[in-house]
Amino acid sequence: MEKSVYIIGHRNPDTDAVVSAVAYAKLKNLMGHPEYKAARAGHLNPQTAYIFKKFGVNRPEYIPDLIPKVKYFMQSKVETVCEDVSVWESIARMEKSENRVMPVVDKEGKYLSLLHYSGFAKGVLTILNPEKKHKFPTTIDLIQKTLNAQPIIIAGDSNDEFKASIHVASSSNETFVKRLNAHASEDIVVIASDRRDIHKICIEHKVKLLITTSNCVIDKELRELAEKNGVSVIVSPYSTSPTSMLIAYSMPVSVMGDAEIKTVHQNDTVSKIKDLLMNAHCKYLPVVDDENKVIGMISEHDLLKEPNIEVILVDHNELSQAVEGVEQYTIQEVVDHHRIGSISTKNPITFINRPVGSTATQIANFYNDFKIPIPKDIASLLLCGILSDTLILQSATTTEVDRETAEYLSSITDLDIKELGNEILIAGSNINGRAAGDLVRQDLKEYTEGKFLYTVSQIEVGNTQEVLNRKEEFLAELEIERRSRKALFSCLMVTDITALSSIFLIETDSKFVQFISFPKKSENVYLLQGIVSRKKQLIPLLTEQILNYSK
Repeated sequence: MEKSVYIIGHRNPDTDAVVSAVAYAKLKNLMGHPEYKAARAGHLNPQTAYIFKKFGVNRPEYIPDLIPKVKYFMQSKVETVCEDVSVWESIARMEKSENRVMPVVDKEGKYLSLLHYSGFAKGVLTILNPEKKHKFPTTIDLIQKTLNAQPIIIAGDSNDEFKASIHVASSSNETFVKRLNAHASEDIVVIASDRRDIHKICIEHKVKLLITTSNCVIDKELRELAEKNGVSVIVSPYSTSPTSMLIAYSMPVSVMGDAEIKTVHQNDTVSKIKDLLMNAHCKYLPVVDDENKVIGMISEHDLLKEPNIEVILVDHNELSQAVEGVEQYTIQEVVDHHRIGSISTKNPITFINRPVGSTATQIANFYNDFKIPIPKDIASLLLCGILSDTLILQSATTTEVDRETAEYLSSITDLDIKELGNEILIAGSNINGRAAGDLVRQDLKEYTEGKFLYTVSQIEVGNTQEVLNRKEEFLAELEIERRSRKALFSCLMVTDITALSSIFLIETDSKFVQFISFPKKSENVYLLQGIVSRKKQLIPLLTEQILNYSK
């Protein structure tokens, strides 16, 4: 599989994270790098979904996790062979392509078995065992192609499969006639040299196929008799000995394929397939899709290689907020505007973290830095990202760079900042009928401070009263998050987009409650007057409270 670089935001992504990923991937593509792809680590919230629908932009690929999977290591360029191709031709293809294995498929391309050298050797030895009278399936067409033989007479359909009973005419006429009579009920194939008497006996006994060797052609009289008796005749360019050996390879490859080799799917985890790989004779497994069609191969050796994906993180830089499993891969870049958290990389990377109101602001300016025009639909998304993350440029995190960038994007798109901002905030603030659990996890971020872990969720509403009316529902969901993560606390910041203030719901250990310094509104509910930014206003205050608690 070709290498891909996923540009992806944090778990439970907000608008800024998703539009930044899409816009940055588009910039990379415009710079001539098609391997960069936008992705998202969660479902779109109502606001983001509204924006993508409004501007007719496709949603980025949903990647719930980056736990090592088959598709990140498999070989995608795999040649298959159809079940009715001869073993001889199949082995030739394997050698030409330098593949150690080759999947055998039916006429619809669906997987049947795997051709590999150990299975092939075992099958040939079984057929060539002189102590056993073994018949094998084949067709006259496969025999003719395997031997590079010249067809003289073909009686019936050369592609009809039959069980070939192979006989080499090397004995006396009398002995040979007895042998033919003993196998009269079988589909007999005779390999004979330039002995006319043997040729005549074969034709008179109406064998299935007569193969003359060393380019020996039957005479006109025998040809007429063969046509009359329905006997097919072909001429091998080889002598009797190599012709006898080669004919065994005229079997359809389906006979030699190892049907015991299990298949895997591209989304199977590496941990799931390791035992299957270890138990496979050839140490290869076919990768199939939902229709059982081969889309790749994976081997033990492939798992030792670097995976075929890398990542760029946008709008976050803490592993606790990143898509699960991201630490398994090379992180090329980080583009963010939050505090710097705990992240380590194997190699030096580009790390851009500027104190602006949104990641979208930075991505928009990257286009200008590289002197690449911003497509109108991308500019519209970026403007929405800035307005969403800065509450229409009113948040405490808003900088002059954000304002200038928003004005620039507004000019490109001919969109009014205030009108568009109100439209998207309203689209995201309607919580009527939505489950408390969905709202708590819609934009939830996990943080660590020293030895303590905690989560902060944020939602924006037109009026906080609906949340207060459902207070117990929200607190119950916060308690579930706190217990499941063994966190010091889990809290929800409910921002009123009209009053530019917030309320704060929290579930925590009773010992921590005394360190909460916000004005108390009711049990487990506090007022955050004038606070609308999680990263710039709330997190620093919570950090101070945790430090006081830990003393």
